[in-house]
Amino acid sequence: MIKRPISRRGLIKTAGVVGVGLAAPHVFIRNANAFNNEPTGGTVTLGFNVPQTGPYADEGADELRAYELAVEHLNGEGDGGMLNTFSSKALKGNGILGKKVEFVTGDTQTKSDAARASAKSMIEKDGAIMITGGSSSGVAVAVQSLCQEAGVIFMAGLTHSNDTTGKDKKANGFRHFFNGYMSAAALAPVLKNAYGTDRKAYHLTADYTWGWTQQESIASATEAMGWETVNNVLTPLAATDFSAYITPILQSDADVLVLNHYGGNMVNSLTNAVQFGLRDRQVNGKNFEIIVPLYSRLMAKGAGENVKGIFGSTNWHWSLEDEGSIAFVQSFGKKYGFPPSQAAHTCYVQTLLYADAVERGGSFNPCSVVEALEGYEFDGLGNGPTLYRADDHQCFKDVLVVKGKENPTSEFDLLEIVEVTPAAQVTYPPDHPMFAGGDLGTCNSGA
Repeated sequence: MIKRPISRRGLIKTAGVVGVGLAAPHVFIRNANAFNNEPTGGTVTLGFNVPQTGPYADEGADELRAYELAVEHLNGEGDGGMLNTFSSKALKGNGILGKKVEFVTGDTQTKSDAARASAKSMIEKDGAIMITGGSSSGVAVAVQSLCQEAGVIFMAGLTHSNDTTGKDKKANGFRHFFNGYMSAAALAPVLKNAYGTDRKAYHLTADYTWGWTQQESIASATEAMGWETVNNVLTPLAATDFSAYITPILQSDADVLVLNHYGGNMVNSLTNAVQFGLRDRQVNGKNFEIIVPLYSRLMAKGAGENVKGIFGSTNWHWSLEDEGSIAFVQSFGKKYGFPPSQAAHTCYVQTLLYADAVERGGSFNPCSVVEALEGYEFDGLGNGPTLYRADDHQCFKDVLVVKGKENPTSEFDLLEIVEVTPAAQVTYPPDHPMFAGGDLGTCNSGA
């Protein structure tokens, strides 16, 4: 972790509190275009806020690896990675606007309060001008709100809840990762072809914003094709043993289990489900099936043999053969000795997109960054042509439907892509009911 002292010369610090416990941001007064944490020397500091402990710690570790790689590439070190394939050619490998990129890190602990506290510290004490990271939608929503109050940009890491760019969207926040609606829209046709239209689904759902909106999305999509939702049971994020939640499924007439769980939760709940013999059952004259709507390679590795044949969706996978993905996999593999996860990919890309927006806008001012990213279309970063929609700051791109491999060739080759769903199939109007109720508002520069 690199920390640098932040000069306080030319700053006015106003006493008091803004928003929820956030001290008023430092404001430069030497020009009319002042903004919070304006870099004045030869460096600029970014804040990488990831789960280093808690149920999503594996994702957080890979996020940090990707952030470090992104900083190297932005500073002209290494092979440049996706700087070479990015459709925008604004980044030259000489930092951001000629300033060397440095960074500080924080541990979200997969807890909203802890994530806000670490982000607040990076902004106020370390002078971070942009915050990025996280592997929980609860964290993302909390930190995005904080960054809006503080007048810095938030480039979300892993956050799959519809709410992040729905009812909780903010002008200073941007999400490259896909969401629950997109997963459901991509999965439903595949599930229909594989399992038919007459199914009874039992849902176990993580009890926070991501789980709620993921379950709503997949239930809506499957019910539209004829499935019945038998039950939806909420489970605490801190749970490690799901045995008590599996037993009632055996007593129901459900023939499908939908695990709206992620990270360590999914590994444990899937393991318990297999231990209870669900995959060997026949119900209603059909083989019992398990679905994991949101997958990652790290989860597949943790669950081992249990993922074989199980469908899910993912934002990106290291086996993609487009130019950008190949470049990223090579860079990451050379540095760390194994392929990157979707967590690593998302966080690397978000860092590049922020830096590129600063370069194209010619300023670190958050409002300039917002203007540069809204409605921005790009390619070469691993998901094909992508749009950062101005209405809600959600990225729209192709979505991958994957399945656990029956015969993996290595500990990393655990998922196979069975469908690349076109962006048009997962795109929805900004006023879709699942995303209603939020107000994007206007950018805040902290001045």
